[in-house]
Amino acid sequence: MDVRPEIAAFYAEGREATRLAEGLGRLELARMQEILTAHLPPAPAAIADIGGGPGAHAAWLARAGYLVDLVDPIPLHVRQAEEASAGQPEHPIRSCRLGDAREVPLADATADAVLLHGPLYHLTERDDRLRALREAARVLRPGGVLIAVAIHAFASAIVGLVEGWVWDRHYMVMVRDEIRTGQHRPPPNRRALTTAYFHDAAGLAAEVTAAGFVPATTLGIEGPGWLVPGFDLALDDPAKRDVVLEIARLCEREPAHSPHFLAIARRPR
Repeated sequence: MDVRPEIAAFYAEGREATRLAEGLGRLELARMQEILTAHLPPAPAAIADIGGGPGAHAAWLARAGYLVDLVDPIPLHVRQAEEASAGQPEHPIRSCRLGDAREVPLADATADAVLLHGPLYHLTERDDRLRALREAARVLRPGGVLIAVAIHAFASAIVGLVEGWVWDRHYMVMVRDEIRTGQHRPPPNRRALTTAYFHDAAGLAAEVTAAGFVPATTLGIEGPGWLVPGFDLALDDPAKRDVVLEIARLCEREPAHSPHFLAIARRPR
């Protein structure tokens, strides 16, 4: 596996295990569960969770009755996913293994759906992203579903406006590069996501199509509700949480509203 050193170091810190339980991650998790419920085949379908991290999605899918095989290039994540699986012995994750999205250690045509959550934004070269998408197609059965997650090129610009970070010239260098080229490199003076590639909707759809999938529909995940003042407190209030989720659904056809968005496509039959 060829993981860039700064990406390996970033995830070796272990913060990914709690990311979906905090702040914006809470909304991302709730919306991902909605979208997966709507677009995955019914359980007990086989799901390949490629780039599955510490197993938050894989463990939830296993509890729902799916046969989940998790692959991730970070040893800590694989161990954490195994621990999550052991914590639900009646609904274990079928397998957790170390592997690269560009060379997935799963057999041909063995999955009914593939979830790519991470590889497309940490593979910064288009050829590598296409390799990962073609590997997903290889693992899928004909007619199988691909759900591929990306980070939107406008994400840093929007959050920077809200937080006042755009007045920092180093931050604005990063924002300009993300919007012009898709390449994300965090500034030296600010804690941010490590080396990544940020898509726009047309670019993500084009890559998915170039890898042989049809059709490619893009959907925003979080929507603009994360911009509301007191966002964390709003999620703690059931009525307000429902409104934030409804707004995410209403705005999902415009991915620019969302830090994360995804493409849904199928391997041709």
